[in-house]
Amino acid sequence: MPTASISSTQVCAHRSKALSRKVLASLAVSTLSLAIAAPALAQEDPIKVGILHSLSGTMAISESTLKDTMLMLIEQQNEAGGLLGRELEPVVVDPASNWPLFAEKARELLAQEEVDVIFGNWTSVSRKSVLPVVEELNGLLFYPVQYEGEESSENVFYTGAAPNQQAIPAVDYLMNEVGVERWVLAGTDYVYPRTTNKILEAYLKSQGVADEDIMVNYTPFGHSDWQNIVSEIKQFGGAGKKTAVVSTINGDANVPFYRELANQGVEASDIPVVAFSVGEQELSGLDTAPLVGHLAAWNYFMSVDEDVNYDFIDAWYDYTGDDNAVTNDPMEAHYIGFNMWAEAVRKAETTDVDAVKEAIIGVSVPNLTGGYATMMPNHHITKPVLIGEIQDNGQFSVVWQTPSTVAGDAWSDYLEGSRDLISDWRAPLECGNYNVVQGSCGGGSDVASSE
Repeated sequence: MPTASISSTQVCAHRSKALSRKVLASLAVSTLSLAIAAPALAQEDPIKVGILHSLSGTMAISESTLKDTMLMLIEQQNEAGGLLGRELEPVVVDPASNWPLFAEKARELLAQEEVDVIFGNWTSVSRKSVLPVVEELNGLLFYPVQYEGEESSENVFYTGAAPNQQAIPAVDYLMNEVGVERWVLAGTDYVYPRTTNKILEAYLKSQGVADEDIMVNYTPFGHSDWQNIVSEIKQFGGAGKKTAVVSTINGDANVPFYRELANQGVEASDIPVVAFSVGEQELSGLDTAPLVGHLAAWNYFMSVDEDVNYDFIDAWYDYTGDDNAVTNDPMEAHYIGFNMWAEAVRKAETTDVDAVKEAIIGVSVPNLTGGYATMMPNHHITKPVLIGEIQDNGQFSVVWQTPSTVAGDAWSDYLEGSRDLISDWRAPLECGNYNVVQGSCGGGSDVASSE
């Protein structure tokens, strides 16, 4: 069902009205904080918040913005009085798009800096590098990016989309609304694209799609020479059946990929691309005119016409000092995750990890699309699913969305090793991979096979 969306001009027009409202509110909050909260903040040690995002390397194009998002949220929280009468102190490290370095930096944050929580990672390979560290040291990690599922950890909260909150609905949209019959699954060569595409292959075949109507291709991080691959996609799409590309290409490789599509005249009307890792931030570095009509599947777009979204955009403009700055889906996931963590800390009246893990189940906070996100017992959240069409101004026009929010599923219903598993971290189960057929907990964070 279509939903209202806005252009960048409308964002600016609305901004003056929202900004006046925000300035008045900020003055009131700041005055109250200075009068009441400031003395209390000086009484105790600060609450340390770790920020684990690549500020250099191939993933900096996506992750640097998330670091700044966290700094903004922490600043806002301190202006409102901190948490439990204590100031929040950000601790920023740069794992530099180096997957083993993510583990080292996570250990540094937990063991040396003694942070109370970590917000970070983008790629699944970086998250899997960090996972044993946060489990060993009993840390908390809030992970804000769509991922492949097939994992559930007591120490990780997955605020990005699971496959049933992005990949499966996107394929359903292309199949049912666009009439796609042939599928190119193009991804970067690491765990997220490979596992997601394994799920999508199984799902497509369950819907009657033949093997010969599925083409799979993987390229390394930072891949730049797309001429032959795009030629193969064109040839695959010339078989007389409607064809689409489902893209799990990550990082700065997207820039030459879309450029080559344009060079070879691959238009959205012929072979649409639906991307799972291209948002407003990535489009800001592209000439979007040749990309108009191509798609992305997310749980949030900057163009959503809701007051809460305008307020967030206004805050981002003010924080960056740039009226051309953009927001995106992983930023919203950090917004949700940070507010959930803060609410759980207030509820538990402590930053103690075990107390926060228990308190956060069932916590609901506003999302930026006009509804609420709830933390489920499997450490995933509820999210709407939106399909956006690229516009020539670098924004997305929302062309479809789910009628209600969707609860994230840690284990896919379409993989042999996963369909009998559930995750529930509440007592008495307290298991991330409970086999409902065998009636037992498998142990470990991820037991399904992935390449």
